Amino acid sequence: MAAHYLDFERPIADLESKIEELSRLSETAGPGAFDTEIQALRDRAQELRKEAYANLDAWQKTMVARHPQRPHLRDYVAGLIDEFVELRGDRKFADDQAIVGGLGRFRGQPVVVMGHEKGHDTTTRLKHNFGMARPEGYRKAVRLMDMAERFNLPVITFVDTAGAYPGLGAEERGQAEAIARSTERCLTLGVPMVATIVGEGGSGGAIALAGANRVLILEHSIYSVISPEGAASILWRDGARAKDAATQMRITAQDLIKLGIVDRIVEEPAGGAHSDTEAAIQAVGDAVEDELKAMAAMSPAELKKQRADRFYAIGRAGLQ
Repeated sequence: MAAHYLDFERPIADLESKIEELSRLSETAGPGAFDTEIQALRDRAQELRKEAYANLDAWQKTMVARHPQRPHLRDYVAGLIDEFVELRGDRKFADDQAIVGGLGRFRGQPVVVMGHEKGHDTTTRLKHNFGMARPEGYRKAVRLMDMAERFNLPVITFVDTAGAYPGLGAEERGQAEAIARSTERCLTLGVPMVATIVGEGGSGGAIALAGANRVLILEHSIYSVISPEGAASILWRDGARAKDAATQMRITAQDLIKLGIVDRIVEEPAGGAHSDTEAAIQAVGDAVEDELKAMAAMSPAELKKQRADRFYAIGRAGLQ
C-alpha cells in the first residue's frame, strides 16, 4: 500500500520522495553512489517526524487516529492472539462484521478478544461497515462476554469506531438498547476486562466495548462523546470549526488521563502507530499483559467493585 501522508507531514513526504528518487538513481549509477546523501535525508526525515509528532494539536491527533494505515483489530489479533477462532452471529438476527470477536490465546493465556474492525481497502471497509456496528454487533459482543464469564476467561477489547451505525434499519432493530445492554454487560462482568482505544473512540459505539476494569489508549488516539465535526455543527452550526471543537472537547489521550477517563497511555513509535505497526502492536500487548497480571488474583466481586468505583469516580475529582 502506498504511503499516505497527512497535511502536516508534507515536508516529510517531500524528503521521502527525494530519498526514493536518489535510490532509483543509485541503481544506475552503481552501488554506494548516493549512500551518504540518502542517509542524510533519512536522518532529516526522522528528525522532522519526531518534531511533528511531539507537538500535535487535538485536530492533528484526530487525523492520526483516523489514519487509514493505522493498525486495526485484525492486525492486533494477528500480532498478539494465537489459535484465534472467530465466533460469529448474535443468535437473533445476523452477524455484524463491524465487530469481530472470538477465542484465542494471549501470550499463553486463554482469552475472549473482540473489537471494531474498519477494514483497510474499499472491499473490506464495506464488509466491516467502516467499523460502525449495528445492533447485532453489540448483541454478539454480549454473547461473547457471557461466554467469557461462563468459562472464566479474561476479556480484551480493541476500540476503533467513529460511532454506532445510525441507519434506519439499525434504529428499527433497537440500536440504543443494544448499546446499553453491551455497556451493562461490560460493567457487570466477573472476569478481568481490559479495553484499548487504538484509533477513534466514538460515542456509545465505543463505550459499549470499553466499560472495562482498565481503559488504555494509544498516544495519538482520541475518545469522545461525539466527533469534532458533529460537535462543531451543533455548537456553531459550522462543521468547518471541527478543529476548534477538537481542542475544546479535550479528546486526546493526554487530556483524558488527567480527567480520569482513561488509565494508561501506550506510547506510539515516532511517526505514529502506522509508521511501525509491529512495534505499536507489541507495545499494546505489553501494556495489556501488565494489566491482566495485576488483576489475576482479584475475585469476581472485587473486579465488579473496582470497575464500578472507576466509573463512579469520573467527573467527581475536586468536587469534595
